[in-house]
Amino acid sequence: MIRILLAEDDQAMRSYLKRALENAGYSVTAVGSGMEALPLIETEIYDLLLSDIVMPEMDGIELAQRCTELSPSTKVMFITGFAAVTMRANREAPHAKMLSKPFHLKDLVMEVERIFEDAVPLRL
Repeated sequence: MIRILLAEDDQAMRSYLKRALENAGYSVTAVGSGMEALPLIETEIYDLLLSDIVMPEMDGIELAQRCTELSPSTKVMFITGFAAVTMRANREAPHAKMLSKPFHLKDLVMEVERIFEDAVPLRL
């Protein structure tokens, strides 16, 4: 099962995203900040870091950079509602996928599926 670490500081959004991804068949660990996510990345293996960019203490870009150092095989996807932050993320984490808020949950699930489409066995 694909394991996702979700870092989102907005509690309602975090719960909403976690539930949607779990309903789509993913294993999701959800935390409220980059500082909460970092120790998990150091001790667990995740297939995807799904992170808001704008968070207190440690933003999603810094978290993604640390994740890449600690777990190079972990893929990264950002979610954000700030266009200016998107440009910074593209510059500082060019291999990360980006999903801009607002988005529909089916779009989120579709983007996650695209990231792992090579890992999902084909059904004949």
